[in-house]
Amino acid sequence: MALCLLLVSLVGCGGRPDTDSARAEVQRVLDGRAAAVLDGDRAAFLRTGAQDWFGNLRAVPLADWSYRLTRLHRTGDTATAEAELRYRVQGYDRAPVTAGRTLRLSLDAGGGWYVEADRPAKGSAEQLWDQGQVNVVRGDHSLVMGAGQSAAALRQYAELADDAVPAVSQAWGTDWARHVVVLVPASLADMAGLLASPASSYRGIAAVTTGETGAPANAPADRIIVNPDAYGVLGATGKQVVLTHETTHVATRAHTTAATPLWLSEGYADWVGYLGSGRSPSQAAPELWSAVTEGRVPQELPADADFGFTGDSGRLARAYESGWMACRMIAERWGEVRLVEFYRAVGAHEERAGAVEGALEEVLGTSPAEFTGEWREYLRAQFG
Repeated sequence: MALCLLLVSLVGCGGRPDTDSARAEVQRVLDGRAAAVLDGDRAAFLRTGAQDWFGNLRAVPLADWSYRLTRLHRTGDTATAEAELRYRVQGYDRAPVTAGRTLRLSLDAGGGWYVEADRPAKGSAEQLWDQGQVNVVRGDHSLVMGAGQSAAALRQYAELADDAVPAVSQAWGTDWARHVVVLVPASLADMAGLLASPASSYRGIAAVTTGETGAPANAPADRIIVNPDAYGVLGATGKQVVLTHETTHVATRAHTTAATPLWLSEGYADWVGYLGSGRSPSQAAPELWSAVTEGRVPQELPADADFGFTGDSGRLARAYESGWMACRMIAERWGEVRLVEFYRAVGAHEERAGAVEGALEEVLGTSPAEFTGEWREYLRAQFG
């Protein structure tokens, strides 16, 4: 007891009161930091600590910004905090986007906690403003944000996205947000940072869409993240196809579940992307065309593993092209409405097993074996 009384003024009996106090104090600092971000108040932000990236997100239209302290490790006058950042972009996010952050803090001369650094947590994705000043361009159906990109360059993305949104709605329907958020980093390496993945995973990939499959209506908006290196070498048609493809993923997200095979989700996105492009099958699917004309007609529709980036670009291209041709065949033989119904029916299944089989029978009146056989004959007819 005597020892406990002696130390209570330093750490509290068992250390708990001081820990609780420090957590509460740090949370108050984070709350003040969040309020300063929302208010655009640099002076208030500086009172909580180093300015870090504060000026970089000045143009970002924020609706909410908050931190939730999840862990605090204190060593004397310094501490490391793990926190969950939650934020919403005004007019686009129905629910908060979440991101892990690690903050280094120290006690100032007055005994208050001061943030020395606020960075992405280990294994968590960077945010665009971690990479530099964010420029923002608003389109009719899009919000384009870029770091290391000029406003003129971002306007070109907005124009393409604004064309993509109504095109997707015409094909899929209007039961989705009907707007997109596009992020344009400065390089492939920065794109990888936004995805918390190695750059090698996305070399040659023009863009990806993030988002939770089967997400409810209150899920945050998806982000279309562009690889400026690969996207920049595409022609005008290719750029439009890519953004329309990714916009299709945004529109179909709530109906894309664990039951949906990649040949269908990627094939349908390509089918919408190529609508009105004027591209023939041999032009849009050169790898598959080459295989079929050489007598190497695929035996089966591609498996999910065939869509993995393994360094075999030909295999990956044939997987995408095979899915596109399957969806193209459905649209031509059963109709575009049935294609949408088929997609939704597959996604509505509780699990992968039986999902495609059930939808083929219920919506298209066929079986997997018959469908695969028709698809193989379709490839021969289109590429013959």
